[in-house]
Amino acid sequence: MTTWVLATGNKGKVAELSALLSDLDITIKPQSDFNVSDVPETGTTFVENAIIKARHASAQTGLPAIADDSGLIVDALNGAPGVYSARYAGTDASDSDNIDKLLADMHNKEQRSARFCCVLVLMRHKDDPLPLICQATWEGEITQSRSGLEGFGYDPVFKVAGMDKTSAELTKDQKNALSHRGQALQLLLAQLQG
Repeated sequence: MTTWVLATGNKGKVAELSALLSDLDITIKPQSDFNVSDVPETGTTFVENAIIKARHASAQTGLPAIADDSGLIVDALNGAPGVYSARYAGTDASDSDNIDKLLADMHNKEQRSARFCCVLVLMRHKDDPLPLICQATWEGEITQSRSGLEGFGYDPVFKVAGMDKTSAELTKDQKNALSHRGQALQLLLAQLQG
């Protein structure tokens, strides 16, 4: 069995990606298992940040690395929080802090459309000149208040398109089948199996 490092410290992402990759003959371990330091996300796009994180984790461990950069894009906020989704309310902000800021910024906005975006990058080694890059989006809208207890991040305020539920009201299996991360991972699996 091959071991790959997952270039994140986000426990929610580790759990989601591990579950989604469970069918492969690959052991996925978070970068914290290898004492990989965090790397500054200096890119201005999800693709740049995912490549930075994957290359760093692969360089530190000598293993293939998967990195995910994802976030929430809100039309009424000109794409914010975007690549700053995890630190929208500040560098040490909690999920709740970020949601509070988003709801405040959305106060009195009629346009509520939004989407989650995920970019997954697989670097086979630190100098991989052709990393696998997969991206997907998940359409929805921002609610007026929180609803649901599942998931993490902005899930309690993201109403899924075509459903009368937030992503925090979905089961893990439902979310994995529909989400931006689930879709991006299916694209990655198709490339790996193809």
